[in-house]
Amino acid sequence: MLDKDLYIQKLHARLDQWNAKIDKLRAKADKAEAGVRVEYNKQMEYLQEKRKVAEAKLAEMREAGGDAWEDLKIGVGMALDALEEAIKSASSRFK
Repeated sequence: MLDKDLYIQKLHARLDQWNAKIDKLRAKADKAEAGVRVEYNKQMEYLQEKRKVAEAKLAEMREAGGDAWEDLKIGVGMALDALEEAIKSASSRFK
């Protein structure tokens, strides 16, 4: 059980860092000129979707009993990787 808790704690810390980055991107999007704000808002919606998926997967893992959480590791990892990639992509467009 300790391994599961530690693993979830590490993933949650990563998610917290990305949430902070998303908040910074949201602030940039809100300050953008009207012409680019539409594109920024689309990017933010995409990030929000990815974040919801990652949070849902993490919650599913947290609730999993016994060794079932081990089976969820790949899905959670993929969701977090997708969120990280989306944040990197959005960050490069928000410059």
